[in-house]
Amino acid sequence: MDLRLAPLTSPTSAQAFARTARTAPSAAEGSGGGFAGALSGALQSVSAAQNQAGALQREVQLENPNVSLEQTMVAIQKAQIGFQATMHVRNRMVQAYSDIMNMQV
Repeated sequence: MDLRLAPLTSPTSAQAFARTARTAPSAAEGSGGGFAGALSGALQSVSAAQNQAGALQREVQLENPNVSLEQTMVAIQKAQIGFQATMHVRNRMVQAYSDIMNMQV
């Protein structure tokens, strides 16, 4: 069994790495804008969850037999957890911004 490894500086490994780097999409391209795209998607998801919870709540109040109270409560909790997570992200971003603004140059 041969356990020797080719050195990283060999031309074949450098060429293979260069080909991989050219063909692999970057994280920013793959997610549609990097952090801004991810944040926008998360906000839209939270908004959709809140809208769905509100619609289910309305249907329960109108005594729609197709909508259960359990389903409504789960949707409300999902929306609440999403909103709390969004608030934590916002607070963390504001804190990071203040830390950067208070840095001495």
